[in-house]
Amino acid sequence: MLLIENIGVLATPQGTLATAESTVVTLKNAYVLCDNGKIVEIGTGKAPEFSCDRLDANGCLVTPGLIDAHTHLVFGGWREHELSLKRQDVPYLEILAQGGGILSTVKKTRSASLEELSEKALGILQEMLCLGVTTCEAKSGYGLDVDTELKQLRVTQELNELQPIELVSTYLGAHALPREYKDDREGYLALMEALLPRIKEENLAEFCDVFCETGVFSADEAERILRAAQKHDLQAKMHADEIDPIGGTERAAGLGAVSVEHLIAATDAGIEAMKNSGTVAVLLPATSFYLDKPYARARDMLQAGVPVAVASDFNPGSCPSFNLQLAMNLACWKYRFTAEETLNAVTKNAAAALLRADRLGTLEVGKQADLVLWDANNLDYIFYRFGQNLTKTVIKNGKIVYMKGL
Repeated sequence: MLLIENIGVLATPQGTLATAESTVVTLKNAYVLCDNGKIVEIGTGKAPEFSCDRLDANGCLVTPGLIDAHTHLVFGGWREHELSLKRQDVPYLEILAQGGGILSTVKKTRSASLEELSEKALGILQEMLCLGVTTCEAKSGYGLDVDTELKQLRVTQELNELQPIELVSTYLGAHALPREYKDDREGYLALMEALLPRIKEENLAEFCDVFCETGVFSADEAERILRAAQKHDLQAKMHADEIDPIGGTERAAGLGAVSVEHLIAATDAGIEAMKNSGTVAVLLPATSFYLDKPYARARDMLQAGVPVAVASDFNPGSCPSFNLQLAMNLACWKYRFTAEETLNAVTKNAAAALLRADRLGTLEVGKQADLVLWDANNLDYIFYRFGQNLTKTVIKNGKIVYMKGL
């Protein structure tokens, strides 16, 4: 057992459903008792004399562990050489023609060994843990062939057993059209569909995602892939409305997708469709920041009743940052989210976007004991101090997995 005592403020959403409301319960002078990886008691005042390990919070803020619901964790190489081109507003298609863009990452990922990809991703996960992340979604999509897509998914599967952060795997074979299939879209779609039974059989992914965008995959093609995935018991997600609203959000909502992600160009019709389906909108403010693009209509979505999650979108091209705290700061300033709305977006709603809100995302008796102790004494402070890592201690499954200075 582990007792966290002398908590200055415990701040947590409650419940097991994604919501547009942002009620956060706060308890002062609190304690939390963990046993067998779960929270078994929460109280205020002086903690009872339990026979257990004790952690003195010294009056700091405690929240649920952070959940990053959208990353592209496993990939080869980086793309820092594109930075100067982006500063000059060189169009993406021109960068692609010069050998950059997603296809350059595909080339590097194909050539990297499983061990090389695993070592790189493991180092990133260790840094994410220091930032308070206790659960992380990881998409494939930089293979665009059978062997490399499976390699990416296997790296995620193996890393889930090797380090504390809980990894949630998403198959994103329909991320782009590889060069060898540029004149055979049907052939590529068939190839990616053919992988689905193998992925399910080897338990390599829980979700299937598609990049539905102008010049990538159409709404019809995205629906085709996701319907095939659902037949193999993979839950649907979709990259949609990042640049152009081509109907992806409405299609995804109609399929009962768990989440739609990016949504910079979401329309009123798309927002209404998500509201009616209960689909979680996963927004990625750090991508807007890095690309100097507009920010999603987050405020409109909340007011319409759409539950919103916020994630990092860590990837080597459009958001080479895995700092979820930075995304939280940006949500506060650019989406005009309150501290409570932002916390909800990276805990309970993020858990719902990964179908884990029944056990993650809030601090309640019976839930998994994933907590962050902050070098702060109130919730506003962690948004006020933007650009700082204020994580003090991280607890996963009732065990201390990170402590600043150790």
